[in-house]
Amino acid sequence: MARALLVATYSIAACDPEAGQWGVATQSKFLAVGSVVPWAEPGVGAIATQAYANPRYGPDGLALLREGLRAEEVVERLTSGDDGRDHRQVGVVDREGRAATYSGAECLEWAGGRTGKCYAAQGNILVSEATVDAIAETFEASSGPLAERLLDCLDAAQAAGGDRRGQQSAALLVVERDGGYAGLSDEVVDVRVDEHPRPLDELRRIYGMHQAIFGKTPPEEWVEIDADLAGELRERLAKLGYEGELGDAFFHWAGNENLEERVDGVERVDPVVLEELRRQT
Repeated sequence: MARALLVATYSIAACDPEAGQWGVATQSKFLAVGSVVPWAEPGVGAIATQAYANPRYGPDGLALLREGLRAEEVVERLTSGDDGRDHRQVGVVDREGRAATYSGAECLEWAGGRTGKCYAAQGNILVSEATVDAIAETFEASSGPLAERLLDCLDAAQAAGGDRRGQQSAALLVVERDGGYAGLSDEVVDVRVDEHPRPLDELRRIYGMHQAIFGKTPPEEWVEIDADLAGELRERLAKLGYEGELGDAFFHWAGNENLEERVDGVERVDPVVLEELRRQT
């Protein structure tokens, strides 16, 4: 068998075609699971590679998906050419939301997976199959942003038993074409916990921070900046040492707070940004 990493874990590879998003969420009793398991490309697909993981399944699988192969065909191509396939586990979702999962015959018990429309759930060295069932049932019953659905799947999996060795790390990756920072990257969410006694709780906390900085408030919820609010903004910014023309002062403060993605001139203000400015002053 080719050299590989023992990434005993549970995961879900999934997509939301209407939102144009693909993603992977995973948890394991393994250091920095996010550095090995999750792979995704917008408009192409998502892959989770684990057990005695073959990390090449990530880039090689995405290349096959990019060529137009279906999820099942990708799994077949990856495993048929791998002498260590009996020890591998992989889940794939393609551009159309078709899914496939594979667990080699020598994966440590309990090991297995489930698939459905737009998702592939799998795990190994689990307390029982209830962990994978919980992932599948949670995804099928959920709606809303893909990132939050995937986090809910991880929580449900852990509540159902999880990795029988315990917890150590977790990761969440969601991609969308030009959906990331400044519209110049594809990573909508790419957060991970490399080592923590309660990685899922910590992943939730970091995701909350991510959303506060990079999340998007619907335009209809932004607040119009009238004369009174403009005066308030100037006063609060001045207290923090930002004076001069309102637009410049506001943008410089927001940039220092990593909130520049939530600022678009001074005709309207994102309520998240307004709340933070008021909190600081």
